[in-house]
Amino acid sequence: MVSPTAIVFDLDGTLIDSRGDIVAAVNHALEVTGRAPLPGQVIVRYVGDGARALVARAARLPESSEDVEVLLRHFLAYYERHPLDFTRWMPDAQEMIERLSDLGDLSLCVCTNKPHSTTDAVLAALGVRGLFHAVMAGGDIAEKKPSPAPLLHLAERLGVPPRRMVMVGDGPQDVECARRAGVRSIAVLGGFGSHQELVDARPDVLLHTLGELWDVLRRWRDATVRISAVR
Repeated sequence: MVSPTAIVFDLDGTLIDSRGDIVAAVNHALEVTGRAPLPGQVIVRYVGDGARALVARAARLPESSEDVEVLLRHFLAYYERHPLDFTRWMPDAQEMIERLSDLGDLSLCVCTNKPHSTTDAVLAALGVRGLFHAVMAGGDIAEKKPSPAPLLHLAERLGVPPRRMVMVGDGPQDVECARRAGVRSIAVLGGFGSHQELVDARPDVLLHTLGELWDVLRRWRDATVRISAVR
């Protein structure tokens, strides 16, 4: 096992609890296009595969529909104006990001299916954009998670082999993306993915909160040091 040099985080449900702002933006898009709003618990079930898929599912339309493009524009415009009305850090997330950034020898990144414009708006509003070496968001390349392409693209940008990266996420698409890219995966409960979905996805490690991440990374880093010393 090699020591990780890049830790890649999903955003929604992993670092932030963004349910309230996503629901508000979706319902805004539905209402301004003459559609009835949906209960929040219905909308959150549609999260994880990008904004286009989200609004298409909410409107019960195929993603290829021209109406979806209109809904998407309204969704993005509203969300960019209201990135933090209801959004909060997930438990232990802010402290973990700050603690890892203090190490100095890890590249912290974000890999999300959330559109880049809303991702930047949220990170900037939280005041943490500068802590991340790279951000890969929805629309940056043609493919999105669970395709391995976003992580492989990040690896190329960082000049880091995939085996030295770790993907941390709350959904099965994060785990599948990592597996297909040859990246270690850590799944975190409490986000959008259910316990059973994450168990079935078979991550390398399953955590209850991000507060447990430090010990996992420390063991992986310490094990590498000990193996190198023995050699």
